[in-house]
Amino acid sequence: MADPQALQAKLKVLSDAYAAQLPAKLEQIELSWHAIPLVGWDEEGFQALHRMVHSLTGSGKTFGFPALSDAARNLEACLKLHAQARSALSAAQRDQVQGLLVKLRQAALTQGGGDASSVAVPSVQSNTAGCRRVYIVEDDEAQAEELKVQLSYFGYEITVFNNLSAFRLAMQANPDVVVLMDIQFPEGSMAGIAAIREIQQSREKTVPVIFISAQDEFTVRLEAVRVGGIAYIVKPVHLGSLIDRLDEMTSSAPGAAYRVLIIEDSVALASLYAGVLEQAGMEARAVNDPLTVMPALSEFVPDLILVDMYMPGCDGMELAKVIRQMDVYDSIPIVFLSAERDVGKQQIAMNLGGDDFLSKPIQPERLVAAVTSRIRRSLRLRALMVRDGLTGLLNHAAITDQFEREVARAIRQGMPLSLAMVDIDHFKRVNDTYGHPAGDRVIKSLARLLKQRLRGTDLVGRYGGEEFAIVLVDTDAASASKVLDAVREDFSRLHHQSDAGEFGVTFSCGIAEVGRFDNAVLLSGAADKALYQAKHAGRNRTCIADAPG
Repeated sequence: MADPQALQAKLKVLSDAYAAQLPAKLEQIELSWHAIPLVGWDEEGFQALHRMVHSLTGSGKTFGFPALSDAARNLEACLKLHAQARSALSAAQRDQVQGLLVKLRQAALTQGGGDASSVAVPSVQSNTAGCRRVYIVEDDEAQAEELKVQLSYFGYEITVFNNLSAFRLAMQANPDVVVLMDIQFPEGSMAGIAAIREIQQSREKTVPVIFISAQDEFTVRLEAVRVGGIAYIVKPVHLGSLIDRLDEMTSSAPGAAYRVLIIEDSVALASLYAGVLEQAGMEARAVNDPLTVMPALSEFVPDLILVDMYMPGCDGMELAKVIRQMDVYDSIPIVFLSAERDVGKQQIAMNLGGDDFLSKPIQPERLVAAVTSRIRRSLRLRALMVRDGLTGLLNHAAITDQFEREVARAIRQGMPLSLAMVDIDHFKRVNDTYGHPAGDRVIKSLARLLKQRLRGTDLVGRYGGEEFAIVLVDTDAASASKVLDAVREDFSRLHHQSDAGEFGVTFSCGIAEVGRFDNAVLLSGAADKALYQAKHAGRNRTCIADAPG
């Protein structure tokens, strides 16, 4: 996330630069006005004049000139009214415009009440890390240690307490943790609940607690809820269920930052919006010429597009129509930016493919909230189409599509990329011996482990059945092998439960690196071949594909 002080300094620079450039902007407006002929209708000239005045309407207040924004809005309204007639202005009409131009210049001398350098820039928690520290409070030392070992494979930092006194002492430091609490201790059959009640009463922030108990009575569950219990798991502990609960409680684990493409011809405004969004933990890229947007769309792959309504060469509504004609960008939210207050025109913009309309000047809080809300909603809807129902990973079509894009980008930019194909060993035997529900839990466990141990920028998909595809960006084959080997070793140590007893499972992995193969088809084939080699060599191992001879 950006440094707030650095951002405030940047905004101060932008505000000062805006003030310095303002005389030239006003001069250009007046030159454009005087260039409009007295006889006949100059459509192009009038549109250019309107566009420049409209720009001041949206930007003035943002950079500390609220009176300028008001004067520009009055002039813009007058120009729009005359534009509807599409005929030469009368002498009285020209005098009216000239008078408003004088007021515009006078307003430029009035500054105050909106200095961009002093705005309070918000931050959002959409991609911040959740709590990964877990306290296990369990007087059965063997069971506590087994839970510690198993949970540590999933990236949790575990501390075990075998008595309530040590736990109470540790909690006095008010740590940010999730507590796994047994209920029955030597002090009493409800001693765990009593300890949590005592701790909750002494803290401002409620401790998230998962109770683990051999007791399954309603009254016990009720008392657990009353002291803040989020979940209640009956012994023997089913590891999959416990991990599911922990994952839900820590679902704010780091992921890829939201990506926002800003298409705005005002360099100052585009920089301001980018700074605000970056401070909120997002990635932002600005395009000042709408005619050059296509490379940015394909390279940046935004989660949302902010588009100014009025730009030279191509206005925002035209640009939205072009973008919506391409299937690959059809589902990306488009949010229009404009000082336009005409509800009819706003509705037209929305009908052309827009998802929201933000009126300039835009407060930072409003910008961040609108962008965040739209992206979250879009990602949820997109997930329903591209996610596998059992694991939550990308489905076959989605991982294949994104893999091909990432390979093309890596080749174009000369960057490393590796594809790993993972297959669970003897999976048919698992289903035949322990049943399909147990097999599904094994698949979910591996999916969960891959998601937790890999980076947010890596792509993980369920390729089919018990096979997974992993795209590791900016990673060579040797580094990918090291990462996947560590995951493989930890997965082999997991204990899976079934009605027929506990069992262990392994997986094999084949890896291919983009630098050794010319395209996605060759890379995929090489990773499959390496996976076959790993299976043929005895399974439970990782193999790297050799470069073609």
